[in-house]
Amino acid sequence: MSSENQLSLFEESTFNQKEFIPKDAKIAIPPGTYPSMAELAEHCSNCHRCKLGDTRQNVVVGRGNLQASIMIIGEAPGQNEDETGLPFVGRAGQLLEKILASVKLDSKQDVYIANINKCRPPDNRNPTAEEIKACKPYLLEQIRLVDPKIILLTGATALKGLLAEKRGITKIRGQWIEWEGRLCMPIFHPSYLLRNSSREVGGPKWLMWQDIQAVRAKFDEIQKN
Repeated sequence: MSSENQLSLFEESTFNQKEFIPKDAKIAIPPGTYPSMAELAEHCSNCHRCKLGDTRQNVVVGRGNLQASIMIIGEAPGQNEDETGLPFVGRAGQLLEKILASVKLDSKQDVYIANINKCRPPDNRNPTAEEIKACKPYLLEQIRLVDPKIILLTGATALKGLLAEKRGITKIRGQWIEWEGRLCMPIFHPSYLLRNSSREVGGPKWLMWQDIQAVRAKFDEIQKN
C-alpha cells in the first residue's frame, strides 16, 4: 500500500499509531494515525521517508491556529524556514502576512499555514514527485486535524501536490474547487509576486487582490453559517 492510497480524511483507522513509525515511503500513513498535531510533528522531526530528511536543519510542520477556518498550503521550506522551523517566515512570508492583513485576516487567529513538504530541498529546488508522495500523508493528517473550511493553494507545486491538478496555476487561480467537502482556491505564490512587482490591472498583484477579497467574502459567509 503506497502513501498515495491514503483513504478519506474522515475514515478513521483502527491502526495503533503508537506502534507505527512510518520510516518507509512505501508504507502508507492511515487516516487518524495522529491524535494531535504535536504527535504528528514529533514523527515528522524523525522522518526519513525521503532523502530530504538527511539534509534538513529543521523540519517545518506548520504555524497558526489549529482550529482555523482557512488553511494555507505552500510548496516547501526555504532557508529561513529551515533555520527557524516555521513556514513562510522569509520575504515571501512577510508578503503573505501583508496580503492577509489587507483584508483583515489574522495569521495567528484566522489561518493555519503549512507546506506540501516539511523539509527544505537542497538549493531551494522544487520537491520531486517522490518527495511530495512521501510527505503527502502528513499533510492529509494536518488537514484532518485542523479541519479547515477553506484551503488556499499557493503556487503550482501546492496545487498539483494536493489535488493532482494538471492545469497551470495561471489557468485556474482564483477559482473555487471543491475537495473533500472543502473549498480550495489556487492562488499565486507570494514569491512569484515578489518577482512580478507590477500593480497594473490584470497583473499578478492585481489578480491576487481580487482573489484575497473573494477569500475574505467566503470566510465571512462561512462564519455566519
